Amino acid sequence: MALRDISAWSIRNPSIPLVFFTALLIAGIVSFLRMDVTNNPDVDFPAVVVNIAQPGASPTEIENQITQRVESALRSIAGVNSIQSTAREGSSNTFVEFEIGTNLIEAVNEVETAIDGVRGSLPDGILEPQVQKVNVVGDAIGYVAVEADDMTLEQLSWFIDDTVAKRLLKIPGMAEVGRFGGVDRQIEVILDPARMQSFGVTASQINAALRQSNLDAAGGLAEVGGTRQSLRVLGNSDTAYQLSQTQIQLGGGRSVRLADIAKVRD
Repeated sequence: MALRDISAWSIRNPSIPLVFFTALLIAGIVSFLRMDVTNNPDVDFPAVVVNIAQPGASPTEIENQITQRVESALRSIAGVNSIQSTAREGSSNTFVEFEIGTNLIEAVNEVETAIDGVRGSLPDGILEPQVQKVNVVGDAIGYVAVEADDMTLEQLSWFIDDTVAKRLLKIPGMAEVGRFGGVDRQIEVILDPARMQSFGVTASQINAALRQSNLDAAGGLAEVGGTRQSLRVLGNSDTAYQLSQTQIQLGGGRSVRLADIAKVRD
């Protein structure tokens, strides 16, 4: 039977084409239902990061003695699209982007070879250079910079955490929102060794006292107004001054205030 006669044959014998079509339809539906779907598909981005650390070196020394030499070596690699570097105190970070379609394994090997070539001209105090491919799976898909002239850094950080992040998380499909930069509140307790020795108290005793007194805990259930209410024991200090008034037990009925043996600041 010639190919041009298939249509006529199918009209005269409709059962076989219908069965064949139904089988293909079922196979397609089953394949679609079993198809793997991921929020972050495995995609290789043609980019490599070079990290070189030199503890104690200033940003200027890092740039002149490490970053510039690394960039010069990487520019000779074929297929390099762009190079971006950051020099900070104690470390140099270089981001190398290759052209789309570049084999990432070969790119990493070429970068390692280039770094090995200039290794002898780098300062003696550097740590072993780290060459890694860029892994985009799970990374953020967008960054937003925020600036406010009428807020302090603390107020702006709290505004991002309490207002902006919560609104962004309400967007359908939004998985996570994180803040980079700004400040996070912490109360520092800076011990005075001389005064600690005069009172005969150790850092372990202070640590244990703060753990016991500066703690929120569950207090069980109670009947209040005919309803069951959960109780909590609130022991956290609201201010640095309140924490500084914590009594440290010395034994023998003696105690000392935290403010007398340490500086407490918010």
